[in-house]
Amino acid sequence: MSLIRSTAAELAAKIHGGEVSAVEVAQAHLDRIASVDKGINAFLHVDTEGALAAAKKVDDDVAAGRPVASPLAGVPLALKDVLVAEGMPTTCGSKILEGWHSPYDSTVTRKLREAGVVILGKTNMDEFAMGSSTENSAYGPTHNPWDLDRIPGGSGGGSSAALAAFEAPLAIGTDTGGSIRQPGSVTGTVGVKPTYGSVSRYGLVAFSSSLDQAGPCARTVLDAALLHEVIAGYDPMDSTSVDVPVPPVVAAAREGASGDLSGVRVGVVTQFSGEGYQPGVLASFEAAVEQLRQLGAEVVQVSCPSFDYALPAYYLIAPSEASSNLARFDAMRYGLRVGDDGTHGAEEVMALTRAAGFGAEVKRRIMIGTYALSSGYYDAYYGSAQKVRTLIARDFDAAFATVDVLVSPTTPTTAFKIGERADDPMAMYKADLCTIPSNLAGNAAMSVPSGLSADDGLPVGLQIMAPALQDHRMYRVAAAYEVARDAAQGGPLIGRVPQLEGI
Repeated sequence: MSLIRSTAAELAAKIHGGEVSAVEVAQAHLDRIASVDKGINAFLHVDTEGALAAAKKVDDDVAAGRPVASPLAGVPLALKDVLVAEGMPTTCGSKILEGWHSPYDSTVTRKLREAGVVILGKTNMDEFAMGSSTENSAYGPTHNPWDLDRIPGGSGGGSSAALAAFEAPLAIGTDTGGSIRQPGSVTGTVGVKPTYGSVSRYGLVAFSSSLDQAGPCARTVLDAALLHEVIAGYDPMDSTSVDVPVPPVVAAAREGASGDLSGVRVGVVTQFSGEGYQPGVLASFEAAVEQLRQLGAEVVQVSCPSFDYALPAYYLIAPSEASSNLARFDAMRYGLRVGDDGTHGAEEVMALTRAAGFGAEVKRRIMIGTYALSSGYYDAYYGSAQKVRTLIARDFDAAFATVDVLVSPTTPTTAFKIGERADDPMAMYKADLCTIPSNLAGNAAMSVPSGLSADDGLPVGLQIMAPALQDHRMYRVAAAYEVARDAAQGGPLIGRVPQLEGI
């Protein structure tokens, strides 16, 4: 198997065993990026020099017989451009930050460097993580490697597309309303939103502070678990960080690979089906549930009635927090500055800069959020949305009192065509219908590929949700399902991605 098609676990074993050098692995992925990324646009910045230097350090450790820094030392990774990294630009997919370099590393970036993970560069995203298609980037849309005319999901479309295009075996995403899981679903890759607060948000440019969560993206469940353990853990630099041990997700993934789910109770969320769901998506989901049952799991129906109100609650809470968080981009401290020619006052420069620097979707959400927080409307909109959030959390609590995990389709449809929903924000927002409840409640969730839709031959994702700080439960179920799915479908789904040479 070529280096670019190997899993992260396979690459790590080869590097640490001296079978191949980390520099060779990094160069193979850099060559792949140079070959195909002009047609994918997954990367906003490629750090060739930094990646090769990090890889050489791992090779030096191996050659000297020193212990490697982590089980993923020497493995390449793509970093979503919402996480700051010293020595690399950070744009968040926005013109307003063009040319800005962070003077420090985010905690996630620091942990990756300390683990010897080789950071290839920064990936494309919807501007400030606002979107479900990666069409809202100021640097052009990212294309889905399964069909270049279609979206790769959002906001982390760049990270997931890099995996599906074999430009990187690992990636980091962030998930505010589904921005890891939804791209994972439509690109046939694995995406994990860990429990809120279990991965540090320090150095993650905030969109919605009570919802944002960084997490691992990979092509297999085990690879995601290995990366999860590298980036998770308490961080005193983040006031929302939880000071508890990292769940044993790698051990759970290895246990699940045995294919036995005896004693596991799986709840099927009844609210995630029916009108608006693509028939091929529902068929793939039903087949996945049947496979879980064949693996020994007890499957029951679970009703979570408040989930019907998750989408409107999210689109009041998230824009409200965004309108506050994005106030810092005022032309005085970061990146772009427009109108600073001596003829305009400071407030005029701020207004001109924000008008020129922010895209349409960001402006829309700032307006919604400002309105929802305004005097006289706060209780009616933002306050009511927070009450709905509490009801959703209670639905999860009631469900997890009777089952170990919940499952649903990750998205109602497969990847839609670029531009198809550009003028219909509500249709775009519905792409995150199934993923948003977990963000509002703060629990753990992931998407694992379940097959190709019979409607259009595009990837479909199975969402697995677990209680807060019980992330290992979903890894066990996902790993067992992954083995059964591969056996039933003749191999990993990712092996069916079209060849991309010559694009």
